[in-house]
Amino acid sequence: MCIRDSPWIEHCADDGFDAVEFDNLDSYSRSKGALSLDDNLALAALLVEAAHDVGLAAGQKNAAEDAPALQEHAGFDFAVTEECAAYEECAAYTDVYGERVIDIEYTDELPRPFAEMCTDDASPASMVLRDRDLVPPDDDGYAFESCR
Repeated sequence: MCIRDSPWIEHCADDGFDAVEFDNLDSYSRSKGALSLDDNLALAALLVEAAHDVGLAAGQKNAAEDAPALQEHAGFDFAVTEECAAYEECAAYTDVYGERVIDIEYTDELPRPFAEMCTDDASPASMVLRDRDLVPPDDDGYAFESCR
């Protein structure tokens, strides 16, 4: 079985992107029994296959508790996380994906100074600090930093 018509994924490849990430991989946990983890793993596998078929890497977005199963059964190449440091779940991703984890932390929920987080060996190799509203650079609330 495959996703035969995946125009969004195909357009990403046509537009020159290297990868796509898929979110809401834990929707089964909010479905009141309508979906199971196995259902989400099956869909994730189809999405990863569709990405790989057009030459894109596929990223897991969030769903820390399911990272091992999502990587093993669906074949994700990397993870994109939000606030793994704030929620103390970075290891759930780095244990599975190693250095292939991109973490976004937000200014309003930092557990400690961002510079300190960047030097912490427990932090993902790639961390970004952003303002939660993702405002443009000319807005007073704009924030963007990355670990070097």
